[in-house]
Amino acid sequence: MTESREEQERDLSRLVVSRAGRLVATGDDREPYRVVGPDGAIVEPVSVFLRDLLASGKSESTLRSYSVDLLRWWRFLDAIDVQWNRASRAEARDFSCWIQLTAKQRLQTSRPRAARWSSRTTGAPNPVTGKPASRDGYAPSTVAHSETVLRRFYDFHRDTGTGPVLNPFPLDASRRGRRHAHHNPMLRREVARYE
Repeated sequence: MTESREEQERDLSRLVVSRAGRLVATGDDREPYRVVGPDGAIVEPVSVFLRDLLASGKSESTLRSYSVDLLRWWRFLDAIDVQWNRASRAEARDFSCWIQLTAKQRLQTSRPRAARWSSRTTGAPNPVTGKPASRDGYAPSTVAHSETVLRRFYDFHRDTGTGPVLNPFPLDASRRGRRHAHHNPMLRREVARYE
């Protein structure tokens, strides 16, 4: 399958992903968080997924973490003008590259009653803990977590018949398991001999 011209030429270094949309804490135990998309509407596919996670016993902090990752994905899709259920592996690839390239914005509350989004000065220690500042971009663990959340989100919608048949975030073949992982260690392993 060949990529479209637009997919090949997407310049991620110039891509502007707006901060439109938000995560809303509802205070309701039955639906602790809602994701509001860049268009101002509640993102129903995310709400359905979060309700399923809640029903399976996931904690409120897990729901919040998943919601943040899904909101970031929705913002990215809005910036490239692609619907969530039309996203392909090209969009997933571009998102994975973008999240590694972008500088994350941090909320600073240095002035009372005023919060502003800004990147902290590179190398400046954390004013509370004194620890060295993290880099401006997202940590590799955040990137991996995002991809895992999005893979799970698309798996859920595929399995319920409400999303695309192909998951744009497939599991990397190298992470599918060890070779011979189910071999019984009590049995002798047969080795093929080629002469």
